[in-house]
Amino acid sequence: MADPALAARLLRLDERTLLEGRGGASPVAAGRTALGRLFESLATLCVKPCAQAAEAATYHLREKHGRHEVDLVVEGTGGRVAAFEVKLAATPSPQEGASLRWLRGRIGDRLAAAVIITTGRAAYRRPDGIAVVPLALLGP
Repeated sequence: MADPALAARLLRLDERTLLEGRGGASPVAAGRTALGRLFESLATLCVKPCAQAAEAATYHLREKHGRHEVDLVVEGTGGRVAAFEVKLAATPSPQEGASLRWLRGRIGDRLAAAVIITTGRAAYRRPDGIAVVPLALLGP
């Protein structure tokens, strides 16, 4: 794991390129797509050390054919799971979190927490039970 700023620099993505969605060293890495990937990397960089300190394993979950994908799955030694989706938005839409709801349906009470990490300012819990937490508020 490395700071996403290093990846941005190596891809020759500056602030304007990331925010406006233009240019870049490759079409795949250019613009908003790269910004979302870098934001997800930063979220992983924040979550993974906390999981390791708790002796939990961290995974990325992608179901066959990509129908369901969960950005971060943290599984503790007792089998309890915290699942995270990372969204490059201040407020996720009601549809976002579908994979977290799907995972809840698959593993039931083993899911201790379902969280959408955002760029927003305030943390809150949605009616579907999913927590929305700004990346800036994550920490031990």
